[in-house]
Amino acid sequence: MSKNVCMFVWNHFTNDARVLRECTALSEDGYHVDLICIEDPNDKELPLFEQVNPRFTVNRVKRYPTTLIALQKVYKKILDNKFLLLISAVILLYLLINIPIFIICLTFIVVFFLKTKFKGIIIKGNIILRMIAKAYSSKYDIYHANDLNTLPQAYIASKLRLRRKKLVYDSHEVQTSRTGYNPKTIKLVESFFIKKIDTMIVENNTRAEFNEKLYGFYPHVLHNYPFINLDENNEKINLHKLLDLPKNEKILLYQGGIQIGRGLDKLVQAVPLFNEGTVVFIGDGKIKPTLIEMVKEMDLEGKVKFIPKIPLKELPKYTRNAYLGFQVLNNICFNHYSASSNKLFEYMMAGVPVVACDFPEIKKVVEEEQIGICIDSHKPEEIARAVNQILADEKLRLLFSENCKKASTKYNWEEEKLILLKVYNSLLKEKELLLEV
Repeated sequence: MSKNVCMFVWNHFTNDARVLRECTALSEDGYHVDLICIEDPNDKELPLFEQVNPRFTVNRVKRYPTTLIALQKVYKKILDNKFLLLISAVILLYLLINIPIFIICLTFIVVFFLKTKFKGIIIKGNIILRMIAKAYSSKYDIYHANDLNTLPQAYIASKLRLRRKKLVYDSHEVQTSRTGYNPKTIKLVESFFIKKIDTMIVENNTRAEFNEKLYGFYPHVLHNYPFINLDENNEKINLHKLLDLPKNEKILLYQGGIQIGRGLDKLVQAVPLFNEGTVVFIGDGKIKPTLIEMVKEMDLEGKVKFIPKIPLKELPKYTRNAYLGFQVLNNICFNHYSASSNKLFEYMMAGVPVVACDFPEIKKVVEEEQIGICIDSHKPEEIARAVNQILADEKLRLLFSENCKKASTKYNWEEEKLILLKVYNSLLKEKELLLEV
């Protein structure tokens, strides 16, 4: 029986750890996985097609409509060439005489060359149509949507056909309670499509309980645990040398997206209260320029360093340098409050103790496994208190580190992936039963 999977994700698939793990696990279990994602026009080295392994391919659809790309090239050539610019001026003069044609052309220019909302709609619509077309181009048994922004594409490809296919909705976030999203609109869209799916996956039990209250059923729980550390050499990138720090300087690490609501402003405010150490941020995001400016204004450039985003495969080599790690999310929405946090487990795998927010899923792991200290992440003085406690007690820090290594045998993808495989195998069994009827 065929085991072909079409998976969707709304990003460039360069640092999506969860999707990488899921696709790899399925392909290693005999499934053929085609992942459909989006090209990055700014990264010329990122291919449209990748063969990750014999059963796992990545297909990046083009971001911009072909017509728009062609028009932009023509537009640039006209601006760069005085002769073409003159001809364009003559044509424009002619169009002014022919008002109806002029209005059509002017509308065309506004839509495609100005930064309008309509242009964004056209670009997103182009991506969605290309994803759907790609999904229809081959035969698949299961369609897998990562998050709500790919669920419509997966629904159309799996259900709008003569022989309907199985549809998995894998929600990495609490869609109805996220920053920057209208909860009423999101709930309206999600509640419509959620009635069409065959099964649903969420990140943890807190979110599963929330989903049950919202939609009346308890989805499968698949935690976002990392691959277990099998690198016996524990190879490191020398961060001290890279950042020109003294060899004995303690690195206090934050790795991940530099975004609103991650508590990073509070972390910077806490830095002057630390008894020692240098805070290192590894990652990129919307508020990174603001954070860098904040560090300058507080005259903390000698105590806070920034490193760009690191590829997932290389990241553990950087993480191992840390004396402790931060996960200081702020409670700005239920999505943050209910998070399990991938970086928490990445620190764990590297044997790095944590200073973490006291949210339910995070606090449960930190306190049960004794791998760090939970604090009120909204208060810089609380962050500083925990940091200084670990800095002052080397025995406590070593205990946390040893507990991290023990806990890594429990909180790892090698164990967790069995849940994903069980979900998929049950979907295939359902399909077999339907074929027999």
